[in-house]
Amino acid sequence: MAKLILSAVAIFVSLASLLVGHTHATDALLVQGKVYCDTCRVGFETKLTQYLAGARVALECRTRETGELTFSEEGETDASGTYKMEVTGDHEEDICLVTPTKSPRADCAEVAVWEKARVLLTKNNGAITPLRYANSVGFTKKVAVDGCLDALRELGIVDLV
Repeated sequence: MAKLILSAVAIFVSLASLLVGHTHATDALLVQGKVYCDTCRVGFETKLTQYLAGARVALECRTRETGELTFSEEGETDASGTYKMEVTGDHEEDICLVTPTKSPRADCAEVAVWEKARVLLTKNNGAITPLRYANSVGFTKKVAVDGCLDALRELGIVDLV
């Protein structure tokens, strides 16, 4: 009977160690974010924002000291305007930025120089899951759509005109 219990415990411990080893086997992180069309030309999302399917973004990680590129990846948004990119390696000492690179819409293709989303790509930050969320990035329309002033008033923003 003691051998049976000992064998069962040994099997359980072996299976548990296999599962733990499997969850730590991958070194990859997943970056997720959204790309939008800034329909009001205000630099942030409003209720009139439109999310862009087929938009392209670039993720670049560079060293803090020299600016040397350590990681680069490109992604494309799905129908909901969401992109996902897999990142290999730990970039704790790097500055990683997501930048919009190509809009699927000619009427919403302007990119501001500051339009970047910084994302921390390390497992040494207390996050349990490998998923890292980047702030939304966007392209700007050439002309604001109707209804923007009302949308900004609803947000409590003083008239900009």
